[in-house]
Amino acid sequence: MDAIEIVFTASLWAAAIRIASPLIFATLGELICERAGVLNLGIEGIMTVGAFTGWFTVYMGGDLWTGVMVAALSGAAFGLLHGLLVVPLGLSQHVTGIGITLLATALTSYVYRVALPEVTSPPKIDPFQPWAVPIFSDIPFLGSALFNQTPLTYLAFVSVALVAYVLYRTPLGLAVRMVGENPAAVEAQGIDVTVLRIGAVMVGSAFMAVGGAFLTMSAFNSFYFDMVNGRGWIAIALVVFGSWRPGKALLGAILFAAFDAYQLRLQQIVAGIPYQFFLMLPYVLSILALITMARRAGYPRALMIPYRKGER
Repeated sequence: MDAIEIVFTASLWAAAIRIASPLIFATLGELICERAGVLNLGIEGIMTVGAFTGWFTVYMGGDLWTGVMVAALSGAAFGLLHGLLVVPLGLSQHVTGIGITLLATALTSYVYRVALPEVTSPPKIDPFQPWAVPIFSDIPFLGSALFNQTPLTYLAFVSVALVAYVLYRTPLGLAVRMVGENPAAVEAQGIDVTVLRIGAVMVGSAFMAVGGAFLTMSAFNSFYFDMVNGRGWIAIALVVFGSWRPGKALLGAILFAAFDAYQLRLQQIVAGIPYQFFLMLPYVLSILALITMARRAGYPRALMIPYRKGER
């Protein structure tokens, strides 16, 4: 099989969908935060916390969906901390976000070492298993690529539709978008800007944590440090690539994942080239795509701008 034929294999796109799933959750979470005017650079640490708490809940005897819920709640808790620091207090969103990442990562490491002091290799759990959607999974090519995934992958795609509906078809979504564009106008309507922004950051952080939980409960079956491996930073770039719109962000996540899945297969058929070259391909192509799209992207006008009640 040559490099061109790989592109037309169902296995490539099935792998791309799997790789894209945690990015979809993380990108949606960051998109919600930024739509409300808050940059959340704590995403990498929040994903790590979600990966650990979800896995640890199942390891301690909880079921898989309870693990997902605990991961979401842990992400929301860090979102609350981030929101309290940057919204009413007006602290630097860049510095606070990086601090959240460092805190979350360090706290995860500490809890892991305390809870499992004698463990030499990461314990395993029984993760989500692929579920073939009746009828749809029998569709040639598309069925095996898209409709034979784990439940969390289906949840990721449903979440895109849900977030898009809420943002563009409901009063709440309009308020979230407006608080990222003109918070003074939102306040004039009697809506508390502080509560709305903090709530958006908490919801967005919950999505990020579920993206982390996907890694330990669907992609793999154990937790190890550095498994998030920069996916949070990629998600931030995908928000820009998608022009702060859920549908475009979904396409961006699948595009990056397809590049990643493709380079893994290229390593097996192309000899004489260091594997590091293939590892960098998805990032190089993503940067080029980001540059192309970012020039036309219209970011929320109140993004990263603190707002205090009564100010104009």
